Amino acid sequence: MGVSPPYLSDDTEQGVSVRLDAGADAAVSLLTVRGCWDDQLRYNASASLRRCFTDHPDALIVDLSGLLDPRSESAPTWMTAQHAAAALTPPVPLALCVPPDLPLADRMQGLGVRRFLPVYAKVGQARVALSGRIPGDERLTMTLAPETDAPSLARNLVSDACLAWGLVRLLHPSRLVMSELVTNAVEHAGTEILVVVTRRGAGLHLSVADGDPTLPQVLTKPNRPRPDLPLDVRGRGLRTVQETAARWGSTPTETGKIVWATVRP
Repeated sequence: MGVSPPYLSDDTEQGVSVRLDAGADAAVSLLTVRGCWDDQLRYNASASLRRCFTDHPDALIVDLSGLLDPRSESAPTWMTAQHAAAALTPPVPLALCVPPDLPLADRMQGLGVRRFLPVYAKVGQARVALSGRIPGDERLTMTLAPETDAPSLARNLVSDACLAWGLVRLLHPSRLVMSELVTNAVEHAGTEILVVVTRRGAGLHLSVADGDPTLPQVLTKPNRPRPDLPLDVRGRGLRTVQETAARWGSTPTETGKIVWATVRP
């Protein structure tokens, strides 16, 4: 019997949904706000923005295509979000998606030019534009075959990242989380695995992409260990990831899925 993990690809409030975009080499959050702008929607949007920034994504897209705001009363919320994104270390590129025929588009374009908050008509345009603003000097990647030495190789990549970026405090918990994620991919997906380690300020973002679309679940009772895998490779399952990582989740992709985790001091 399975229990859904606490953070998959959605974190939904009334009128607001947040999901992790399905990019294998970058964690781009998409926050969608829809409905009539009022105090409740403002509160929900602000709370979701705070959660997004707590996860420290590579970039954040705010889709306002379905927002009803004829007097542009939501503008201060998006400018506050831009200020918060710029204050993070490293800064999080932020973009808005507003159809050009809405009054909010003119309002945000006028404000955004001075505050470095770009406005696009469609989510796809924003995704392409933001990809060029995501720093690549604090990201390590590795492609692994679904073999028994894959978790060990992935752990070594985490060690390299922690030592290179001065995050020695995160070395052991990050190695443990990465080992479990890759072991899970080896045992259940059996496909080529793409491993990505990205710095998130004082933390690490770990992602493992494979070719199996089945999203993982935390089991109420752990599976019986496989005798054909040595103990240091077999791992202790996603329950360890849940207990060790600050947040974790999974999201489907066109070719399978990504399972990710954020480890912080």
